[in-house]
Amino acid sequence: MSVRSIAKVVTPNPPRPGSPVKIRNSIGSSNQFNPFLLFDHFTIPSTGGFPAHPHRGQETITLVLKGGVAHEDFTGSKGVLYPGDLQFMTAGKGVVHSEMPVPNEDGSPSVGLQLWVDLPNDMKDVKPRYRDLREWEIPQVVADDGKVIVKVISGKSHGVESQKELAYTPINYYHYKVKAGGKFKQELLPGFNYFLYVLNGKNLKLNGNTTVDKYQTAFFNETGDYITGENTATEETEANESEFVLIGGKILSQKPVQYGPFVASSKTGITKALLDYELARNGFEHRVKWNSLISRGVNKSMVTGPLNGCLKKRAADKKSYLDSKI
Repeated sequence: MSVRSIAKVVTPNPPRPGSPVKIRNSIGSSNQFNPFLLFDHFTIPSTGGFPAHPHRGQETITLVLKGGVAHEDFTGSKGVLYPGDLQFMTAGKGVVHSEMPVPNEDGSPSVGLQLWVDLPNDMKDVKPRYRDLREWEIPQVVADDGKVIVKVISGKSHGVESQKELAYTPINYYHYKVKAGGKFKQELLPGFNYFLYVLNGKNLKLNGNTTVDKYQTAFFNETGDYITGENTATEETEANESEFVLIGGKILSQKPVQYGPFVASSKTGITKALLDYELARNGFEHRVKWNSLISRGVNKSMVTGPLNGCLKKRAADKKSYLDSKI
């Protein structure tokens, strides 16, 4: 077995000043990383958000880190994501949805990560679907005498496997927290591209020779069976903890054409997507009659009512799930 080397380390541009939504973008239309189309680290105040907008030809995966994010789409799916929760949305032939922050009592913003994944060409016309993954449904690994904690969102880490069939394009998604002195080895799959994004900490050293700091992204080469890492800090404090996500996806033998939220296999496909959306046809039929409940903002009555985001019910659902595993 051989180590997978780092191709490059990139520091995203800082969020644009004056914009209510703060975004650090590591992957986008000008720097795609097969099969990934976009990767954003977002911070949304209660006055910001992403009101009703379309998608076609890809899947989106959203992980909430702080606060809450409400989701609603024209298929009838809706709900609230809280810290540690994810949503997997397949746009397929077409969907229109809204993603808006749930106001926090202390006025703090909501923070999360959003990933766009290309769909194989023969699956770009599938029906849209939506699925929540709650934080208590995600297996967790504790390694290196408690110094390493891994949430296995999708894939396999340290012998522990995630839930299956979360996305059509196969992905690995690991959320790591490594305390001072902690070391890890993560096996990787052949035929997958991987990148690592640091959320917190400045002491993460990868493969014994490359330090990756907060908000930096390490992109790995295509060959190699594993990576290694360690937190080189010597004092165990909260500030010295390294937190990052490691994400991989199966390399697709195709080159996507992207125009904003529309993804196709050709420029003709993009033109068709724009027309289909404008004329409300071929997957966008519901666009005309659908009115988003949350596009203008989320309030408490929405959360406890139609969005089914009541925290008491959430606690009961978590207890019921965990009790069923005993």
